[in-house]
Amino acid sequence: MERKVIQVEEKVPLLQGLPLSFQHLFAMFGASVLVPALFGINPAVVLFMNGIGTLLFIFLTKGKAPAFLGSSFAYLGPTFIILANKELGFQAALGGFAVSGLVFSIVALLIGKFGTDWIKVVLPPAAMGPVVALIGLELSGTAAQMAGLIPSDYHKELTPDWIIVSMVTLAVAVFGSLLFRKFFAVIPILVAIIVGYVVAIPLGLVSFENVAKASVFALPNFQLPVFNINAILIILPATLVVISEHIGHQIVTGNIIGRDLTKDPGLNRSMLGDGLSTMISGLLGSVPTTTYGENIGVMAITRVYSVWVIGGAAVLSIILSFVGTLSALVSSIPTAVMGGVSILLFGVIAASGIRILVESKVDFGKSANLILTAVIFVIGISGVAINIGQVQLKGMALATVTGMVLSLVFYVLEKLKLTNDSSAA
Repeated sequence: MERKVIQVEEKVPLLQGLPLSFQHLFAMFGASVLVPALFGINPAVVLFMNGIGTLLFIFLTKGKAPAFLGSSFAYLGPTFIILANKELGFQAALGGFAVSGLVFSIVALLIGKFGTDWIKVVLPPAAMGPVVALIGLELSGTAAQMAGLIPSDYHKELTPDWIIVSMVTLAVAVFGSLLFRKFFAVIPILVAIIVGYVVAIPLGLVSFENVAKASVFALPNFQLPVFNINAILIILPATLVVISEHIGHQIVTGNIIGRDLTKDPGLNRSMLGDGLSTMISGLLGSVPTTTYGENIGVMAITRVYSVWVIGGAAVLSIILSFVGTLSALVSSIPTAVMGGVSILLFGVIAASGIRILVESKVDFGKSANLILTAVIFVIGISGVAINIGQVQLKGMALATVTGMVLSLVFYVLEKLKLTNDSSAA
């Protein structure tokens, strides 16, 4: 029996929508809180701004593009360079974030003026399919590390307890997605996280120490940016990475929900929402935002696309930023649990890229299509990197740029060939 689809504009009753929103909150929480933790700032302000940014995004896209905006990893490298400079510091990085968000927004306005037809030229299905697949494949190593399947900074040595928790969580998510019925059929990820959490407690992977210490009420730690030209120049190239990521995420989301989001509400609106969210975050002491792959994976598995559910998750994130005890309790979810569900979520995104190739009926009998897909995949997973200033382009971002350049070259060559053929005739 095929699971019922809850479409983008559908409202969900509160008692049904609350656990669905919590499911999205848990999916984004670990990765989104990790970024401020690495920067040494209070995660509460990030949770607050993620919620505000998501609501702003929903408003600007007229409630037509379901997406949760979480902390972006694209800015980690340049931000660490700034933090290592004693003359700059995090406030200088905030200034760079704000300017990056402004540039992002300007690009969105330009797209609104000149349209999106260029996407089909620079990112045809033979290029877009592998680019979308790489969004998931690029994160596969992280999922395996979190799940305890390979050594990492999460745990230097592989431990049976860690693997047991992650595999139990994954099993519940997988078989729940297939076997759950009625309301449980739309919250398999949430159920998997709860089961994994319960299993992790007796195995000693859950610590309640921070929950006991946390105050019930806490204000987010807002701070103002400092605009330093050196810090801005270090941060700016990362904007290209996030723009590439945004386009890929909007196309894969549109593919999942069966709508062309680049046309309606339009890439200009979604990019403006993402850009303004990053700019406001930088102005108020938070980190840049981006549409989150984890939440795209949740939608693909549950077939619940409602922006009301996403908006509910945003409101919960805002509330969580003020409730220290609740925030600490969610933070106590072990990495192993999130690793288990991430294996499925990131895998679903990768499979969505293959789906684009299949549904677009890409003809690999044509050399251009075969070359595009082949080169993008190899560039994306080979570890090849190019440095632009202080930012390193690699993985999906470098593959996207490579694919766009190749597609444009092939398009020009095809036009020249047609012109020559018509002249000869």
